Amino acid sequence: MPEISQHAPDFTAPVTGGRHVTLSELKGKAVVLYFYPRDDTPGCTKEAIGFSEHLQAFKDAGAVVFGVSRDTMAKHDKFTAKHELTVPLLTDDEGTLTESYGVWVEKNMYGKKSMGIERATFLIDAQGTIAQIWRKVKVPGHVEEVLEAVRAL
Repeated sequence: MPEISQHAPDFTAPVTGGRHVTLSELKGKAVVLYFYPRDDTPGCTKEAIGFSEHLQAFKDAGAVVFGVSRDTMAKHDKFTAKHELTVPLLTDDEGTLTESYGVWVEKNMYGKKSMGIERATFLIDAQGTIAQIWRKVKVPGHVEEVLEAVRAL
């Protein structure tokens, strides 16, 4: 499981818009990776809309933002269109990205245990080092908190 001050695990993943993103190719920019459980659920929708609404502020602060879930690209495309999202979404249908960042965890909801994505955000600095981690994220106020951390880099 990655920790603050460690080098962020590199990855290449498909992103909405029909391209691929490789973390190591983004060196020189801060990167925000926010992991969320599922497209088009209430909390995930609020979070994606929040990052979309603040995307220009992140760019102005020198950061790129990506949402990550295990949903398919087709689901991401539908989710993006339905809510007019501007934040790019990565698909991790094989689970390698969520595993390498330690966010594929056992969850317990109403006494039923299952595996799923822990809502978490990683701030990676321009040198590729993890600068901050938020785990078990609560959506209200989170986007603004991450933006302040980016500005403080």
